[in-house]
Amino acid sequence: MAVIRAEDLTRVYRGEGVPVTAVDHVTLAVEAGEFTAIVGPSGSGKTTLLNLIGGLDRPTSGRIEVGGKDLAAMRANDRVGFRLHHIGFVFQAYNLIPVLTAQENVEFIMLLQGEPAAERTRRARELLEQVGLGGELRRRPYQLSGGQQQRVAVARALASHPALVLADEPTANLDTAAAEGLLDQMERLNRTLGMSFVFSTHDPRVVARAHRVIQLRDGRVVADEARA
Repeated sequence: MAVIRAEDLTRVYRGEGVPVTAVDHVTLAVEAGEFTAIVGPSGSGKTTLLNLIGGLDRPTSGRIEVGGKDLAAMRANDRVGFRLHHIGFVFQAYNLIPVLTAQENVEFIMLLQGEPAAERTRRARELLEQVGLGGELRRRPYQLSGGQQQRVAVARALASHPALVLADEPTANLDTAAAEGLLDQMERLNRTLGMSFVFSTHDPRVVARAHRVIQLRDGRVVADEARA
């Protein structure tokens, strides 16, 4: 079953100058449980495509479905609700809330969902244990290394039980040991929980782990390689 289906997807940005086509008539499907990397040089459209898949941006034309839902046809509030319950995001800049502890950052997404306090606490601790941070529950972001902050971000992304996790350059700010550790955790979660992961990346460490590599150039898919 396809968790993502894009048909003739196009995004054109119209500023004061010449219109820029960031995503150019992309058609693809990502099956449930895939571990996929979207690669390409800077300006190739990777982040824009990820934002369209996640409902953070709307296409100029074409269709994007996630979990069988047409995101482009949704009203803004409906897209927010859909993202909250079905899509997890891991951003390059982590986007943790600085005044909250690691546990509170993970709990925050469940607070927005209206989960009871006891369930929020249980799940946040379980997720932080899964990503190797069971001993860092009460530390705030400034007390954590970059790799630890990124793992908190991964735990937060998983808190809503999403079918799909989107990660934009998740290893860009990490050294080799931290990046490999993070990727180990993501692969394990993909394997054991069946979550679909889609990465926007130019990091060869991520590409080497991917089970499928989609290459973009000038907003178009120029290669799509499935690996055993």
